[in-house]
Amino acid sequence: MFLDEIELELEGGKGGDGCVSFRREKYVPRGGPDGGDGGDGGSVILKADASLNSLIHLSQRKIWKAENGRSGQGSQKMGASADDCILLAPQGTMVYDAKYEFLLKDLAKEGDEIIVAKGGAGGKGNMRFKTSTNRAPRTATPGELGEIRRVRLELKMIADVGLIGKPNAGKSTLLSCVSKARPEIASYPFTTKYPNLGLVMGYGERTFIMADIPGLIEGAHRGVGLGHDFLRHIQRAGILVHLIEPTPEDGTNSYENYLAIRQELELFDPLLGQRPELTVITKADLPEAAQVQSEFEIKLGKKPHLICSLSGEGLPNLLQAIQELLAPERKW
Repeated sequence: MFLDEIELELEGGKGGDGCVSFRREKYVPRGGPDGGDGGDGGSVILKADASLNSLIHLSQRKIWKAENGRSGQGSQKMGASADDCILLAPQGTMVYDAKYEFLLKDLAKEGDEIIVAKGGAGGKGNMRFKTSTNRAPRTATPGELGEIRRVRLELKMIADVGLIGKPNAGKSTLLSCVSKARPEIASYPFTTKYPNLGLVMGYGERTFIMADIPGLIEGAHRGVGLGHDFLRHIQRAGILVHLIEPTPEDGTNSYENYLAIRQELELFDPLLGQRPELTVITKADLPEAAQVQSEFEIKLGKKPHLICSLSGEGLPNLLQAIQELLAPERKW
């Protein structure tokens, strides 16, 4: 199961109440107030965890609440503060305030965290109110309520390489051949229903993350097809690998399909048009593949890679080109 957007209600714990108590010991007359303070309520914290790639584990509950602090006791005993409620989210999760729709935090890096709903402070016991003129106060304050906030979590998967292209261009097949990822593969459009991540072994000890982004169609920037559901995941990809089917099954033109996808990316986010891109003609075993490669070379001014994922033809050269193009430091 994959889930990349969810809305939750988060509530910090209530602080413990302060205590009204007086010292009662033999041979100690007028012992005075000794009521302790209440403990603080726990806070709800969202923290990035790179081992996760979906928000599905948070969908079990719509309301997440931290524990309340303990009340104070006599003999100046302070109530225990509650533990924080730490919710783990995938690296790349955007945390929005659901009511006012502003970004609270981008959990872009491993370990990034944000206190979304702060726990209430504990109340004060009556020993806090003793003065020279009020030596036996019978006053204590209750614990404060914790914050309540509705948040919307939106996952933008972080990958070094994003595979893009029309449905059936061979993205899932390529990912399955160069990594241990096992996406669903079939001959019909939109086989991939959600992004898949795979760890690819490069040359030397270099590794990189490759993401198979579900097929795009015209109008995707307006939400047509899978639209916005997956276009946002491309924003996190370091470089784009554009896979092109030489003979589309729907009878369309390969180059026009290429231009259509490029246009959709730029309409969704103009910066995507400036992202480093490698052009790849897939299914090299087809007779038309070499001819399509030559046509693209003339129109683009650079020679696309020609690969066949099943036979492995062209894959070493493609992986080397990807590794050379990856920047030492990510800027997105």
